[in-house]
Amino acid sequence: MIRFSQERVKEFLTQFRTLVECESPSNDPRSLAASARLIAEIGEQITGVRPSIRSVEGFPHVLFHIGTGPRRVLLLGHHDTVWPRGTLATMPWSVSGDVVSGPGTDDMKGGILIAFHAVGELLRRSGEKALDGVSILITADEELGSPTSQSLIESLAQEVEAVLVFESGGTDGEVKVARKGVAIYQLEVIGRAAHAGVEPERGVNATVEVAQQVLRIEQIGSPDGSTTVVPAVMQSGTTTNTVPARATVGVDSRALTVDEQQRVDSQMRALETQNPGARIVLHGGINRPPLEERFAEDLLVRAQEAAEALGHPPLGSVRVGGGSDANFAAGMGTPTLDGLGTVGGGSHADDEHALLSWIPRRVELTATLVASLLQNPVPRPDAAAHPEEAVQGHRVSR
Repeated sequence: MIRFSQERVKEFLTQFRTLVECESPSNDPRSLAASARLIAEIGEQITGVRPSIRSVEGFPHVLFHIGTGPRRVLLLGHHDTVWPRGTLATMPWSVSGDVVSGPGTDDMKGGILIAFHAVGELLRRSGEKALDGVSILITADEELGSPTSQSLIESLAQEVEAVLVFESGGTDGEVKVARKGVAIYQLEVIGRAAHAGVEPERGVNATVEVAQQVLRIEQIGSPDGSTTVVPAVMQSGTTTNTVPARATVGVDSRALTVDEQQRVDSQMRALETQNPGARIVLHGGINRPPLEERFAEDLLVRAQEAAEALGHPPLGSVRVGGGSDANFAAGMGTPTLDGLGTVGGGSHADDEHALLSWIPRRVELTATLVASLLQNPVPRPDAAAHPEEAVQGHRVSR
């Protein structure tokens, strides 16, 4: 039985502070480069495996391969954060009782270390040969929607038998078994300008047209709220004495299934102008396929069995609306379980924190789960949706 000792916890905390104090905002290439070097160094210290840093369009992704055999299990995380440089001045690293605070503690520098230490524990006990086929990928652009790491994630996920993702868990330690897919649109309305006081009849009012479209878009979501289609940021016009010639509205859509994503996409593309003098152009499309629950079911059972064998509290599960890189992995038809990272709260908020008492449990759970999957992989769900089919060529371009 795997146990994470107090000595290891102390080592974890030291490394945790080092990672948190290496600020790594997604839009800062220099900070990300420094963070990637630190991730590589700490990961090698823990696992003994030298990684490669794969830089794509300036975003450094850190990849560890254990052994040389076929890839079997992928542990997936990210080292970028939403916090700008200088956040530590007002939100410093701190440990108060059970609460570890600071930018990135819950999303998701603690999760990175949980993955590293779980693999490190297994390597110490069983050696590299027993973990042949395990990979760890720590990306640099998840908070931006993974524009440069998506292809790498999908390629690795397609090779392996299971993907474990280290976003934070639920407030009571639940793992995440379903995430809504995400689509992002911008509807552009093109009208015709005219003087609002002298000859407004010569204009085609883009503000009026976009208002009518917003009411139609708002009705596309499902009545039960499981599929959401939310008109959000809207812009129109230039001056009050000019009939607006152009208006835009940004739309956020979330859905639990590929079928629902495709329904929304079809209806968005079928929108027609109400004023025959106006034109509409739809930009964007499906950004992430959903993590459908069927891709996590067998892994959840295996994780629950591991938690019971370890004497941990019963392991629950939650379904969430936000997307993660787990969506891309499941989109390849690969069994995927998310939420194996820290237990805490406040992600993207100034009270971001992780609970120290949960860290040994998460390391033990992950190590036990990886060992189980290497001995006996879970089956791939039937009729898995391929992401290229799901998006139908409508991915958001960045």
